[in-house]
Amino acid sequence: MLVGYARVSTQDQTLNLQKDALQTIGCTQIFSDTASGAKSDRQGLEEAIHFTREGDTLVVWRLDRLGRSLKHLIETVSDLHARKIGFKSITENIDTTTSGRKLIFHVFGALAEFERDLIWERIQAGLLAARARGRRGGRPRTSALNDAKKVFIAQSLYNDKNNTIADICKTLHISRSTLYRYVTVRSKEAEAKR
Repeated sequence: MLVGYARVSTQDQTLNLQKDALQTIGCTQIFSDTASGAKSDRQGLEEAIHFTREGDTLVVWRLDRLGRSLKHLIETVSDLHARKIGFKSITENIDTTTSGRKLIFHVFGALAEFERDLIWERIQAGLLAARARGRRGGRPRTSALNDAKKVFIAQSLYNDKNNTIADICKTLHISRSTLYRYVTVRSKEAEAKR
């Protein structure tokens, strides 16, 4: 029996393409997930693996639909093999029920990991080059307390023990963390000047 597994990363994506391909190849039972490939908790995949029996084949549309990493992919396929369950990927034309295609599976997996490593190295090199030019990555730090006058007002309200933190935050339209970040900094600056 061919058992299908399909996965998309977000609710905005649709499973239709994968399900159509799985049905065309002859999958009688299809399990699915809507979850990032990086997440380890995928209920549909667990159900698909528990549903399969000796002699069945688990089928995916593409390799990256099954594994979150090369290690996870190989572990999953090895577990299936130990239970005498085959694995098939439609797009890459991989079928572990034949010995020659097992080798192809491992080569594809290694190439996929190599590609991810290259992307990571390029990102790191780009960040280093940007830092060397004096630029920093990440979101720009913005705050509701973006000038000295607002910070002074926040500190004054904070120093008056009649004001509650909730009232100060509501009045200034800021979060507690923003208030604490600025009053703590100002208190440390005041101590440093003493």
